[in-house]
Amino acid sequence: MTHWPYPRWIAHRGAGKLAPENTLAAFRVGASHGYRMFECDVKLSADDVPFLMHDATLQRTTSGHGIGGDKAWAELSMLDAGGWHSRGFAGEPLATFESIARYCLHNRYMLNIEIKPTPGAAERTGKAVARRAAELWQQADVPPLLTSFEPDALAAARDAAPDLPRGLLLDTPHPDWLATAQRLGCVAIVCNHALWDPDTVAGAQAAGMRTLSYTVNDEWAAQRLLALGTDGIITDRVDLFSPLA
Repeated sequence: MTHWPYPRWIAHRGAGKLAPENTLAAFRVGASHGYRMFECDVKLSADDVPFLMHDATLQRTTSGHGIGGDKAWAELSMLDAGGWHSRGFAGEPLATFESIARYCLHNRYMLNIEIKPTPGAAERTGKAVARRAAELWQQADVPPLLTSFEPDALAAARDAAPDLPRGLLLDTPHPDWLATAQRLGCVAIVCNHALWDPDTVAGAQAAGMRTLSYTVNDEWAAQRLLALGTDGIITDRVDLFSPLA
């Protein structure tokens, strides 16, 4: 991917912590702060509906209990995904991937889709999310960026939608990170911001990879990454960092 169409600043889970994460309300809050690109987590319901949620379990961010991927969408759609955050967002539903995709496409926003499978469902989730993303963005100028910590999910995404760009997510260093990204046909490495140093940035860039970081919420960390010449910063602090910087 020689042309990199994405902005440097990316709003984490829609609007970071200003709204209930991974909901349409969060995307609207992030957009109100001027952000044009968003990161979100997508998994599958028991009946294969892609929807937004980070955790495997429902308790932290909804009124439900148990594993989200074990529930049918009809049950998941009835949950309150906003009341945990604050009273003003009470009643906000879980978002389907379809609704978020259409919101972004209609407004010409860009999307970093983290494929976040329920444990044991990496290949199934990677395939389904990538296939639906390819269908939805078929006529779009800028494709979504598919990322995952799970190599099996990225491999399935590659096989299902080879034309969509992919990025390998990393939380801890391991010796074959670059070889893994190359094997998966990735165009980017997206890692914990503390992992980037001059050598790792140079290694990724020499391999033709873009360098992105999560989750950057402090000015000093952002300045360090800018000085290193990295390409993207995912942040909760949509109220602190201007996406035009």
